[in-house]
Amino acid sequence: MPVSFRLGAFYFASFAGVALMVAYFPPYLASRGLTPAEIAAVLALPQLARVAAPAAWGVIADRSGAQRAIVVAACAANVLCYALLPAMTSFGAIAWLVATTSLVSTAALPLVEAITLSVLAGQPGRYGPIRLWGSIGFMAVVLAGGAWLDVHGVRFVPFALFVFAAATLGASFALPATAAHVAPPAARLRVSRSAAMLLVSALCMAFAHGTLYAFFTLHLQRLGYSASLIGFLWMLGVLAEVVVFLYLPALFRRYALSTILLISAACGVVRFLAIGWMAEWLPVLLAAQVLHAATFGSYHAAAVAAVQRVFPAHAQALGQTLFSSVGYGAGGALGALGAGWAWQAAGPGLAFSLAAAAALMGLFFAYPVKRAGL
Repeated sequence: MPVSFRLGAFYFASFAGVALMVAYFPPYLASRGLTPAEIAAVLALPQLARVAAPAAWGVIADRSGAQRAIVVAACAANVLCYALLPAMTSFGAIAWLVATTSLVSTAALPLVEAITLSVLAGQPGRYGPIRLWGSIGFMAVVLAGGAWLDVHGVRFVPFALFVFAAATLGASFALPATAAHVAPPAARLRVSRSAAMLLVSALCMAFAHGTLYAFFTLHLQRLGYSASLIGFLWMLGVLAEVVVFLYLPALFRRYALSTILLISAACGVVRFLAIGWMAEWLPVLLAAQVLHAATFGSYHAAAVAAVQRVFPAHAQALGQTLFSSVGYGAGGALGALGAGWAWQAAGPGLAFSLAAAAALMGLFFAYPVKRAGL
């Protein structure tokens, strides 16, 4: 079985589960009687776990060389979570279950990123055609799940989550074994300036997208957009992401990683200002969603490849888990919180202006990566 197929299968199953969590887990929790505040707390728990837990697992992976084994354990934790979820009878029980399993399950994706980049062996452009299967899985489940839930309701959400968690677990056993560069016990990792700036840039870009993920739908609802059109706009963004992943090999051959980071961040400034202040014009909003190809797609791919270059061979797992923790963990959580404050203070214009400012800071902190020659 080709290694690209095995990696693509993992991304597909993993992001199919993410789609269920993003789109349909909140209404399931509401059907269980949780209040909006309790739902928000449950959804925040995996993000909080993502701040520290992946980096700890990255250290363990680098010390032991057991990247694939840790991924298997992380996927098994998700299976356990969704198998037990229907039996949880209160907010406290659900919260403890999600929090406990998240401390393990959040290790999976960043370690698979490290495995993927290791297998590609200096050809990071090939990452896109593999990673796009995650985006395809996300789109397929959001579209099919909506039609299914219109007929059957949310009671089957835990079962669907369990099925995709089990599929991800199965795919994890087929992940390729990589040549481990095990860090010596006494080794100390010195994070270079370019690595530190890359991580801060990732935090800023995740902060900006935290606003999008928390308030894009609410913003458009307030402007009178229909639910079906809002759903289409979400899918347009993911479709744009798929397209850029398809053309990533050519993009990486033509441009330096740092150039892609800088242009992607600049697109973020334009995108979030447009959403915040001109969303009542549909053509502007359509263009803003197409820019997801740059603000997430090309930025994420270039950043993952850059992490591989700025961290030494014996710290690849730690590098990718730090990227996940600092960026998508801390950055995403802070972005949602900051957007909530800005929205409460002055509405969506300020919230998305804050996102645009974060993207501008992401551009600023990406510049030292260019000076480092990447």
